[in-house]
Amino acid sequence: MPRYFFRIRNGRYSGASEKGIELADRNAAWQEMTRSCADMVGGICRKLGQNTQWEMELLDERKEPVFRICLVANSLESKPKPATKKRQPSAERS
Repeated sequence: MPRYFFRIRNGRYSGASEKGIELADRNAAWQEMTRSCADMVGGICRKLGQNTQWEMELLDERKEPVFRICLVANSLESKPKPATKKRQPSAERS
């Protein structure tokens, strides 16, 4: 059976696991990865900063990425508009 490893980028558990898990095939590997990610995502979201990214990868026996799940937190605030002078009605300008 193929052996797979998890790697996390960003956060408390960053790094690659040294202890691999044996899984039947890529489909079983995907199922295990999504289950593991689902167990962790609530805690990760509570600590994720603005404009940061968290990634979990599943590596094969050669430690090459097979799957990656990314959680991206972007701030979508628009830049403040420059102040403009309020135009007075023409009757008040005289």
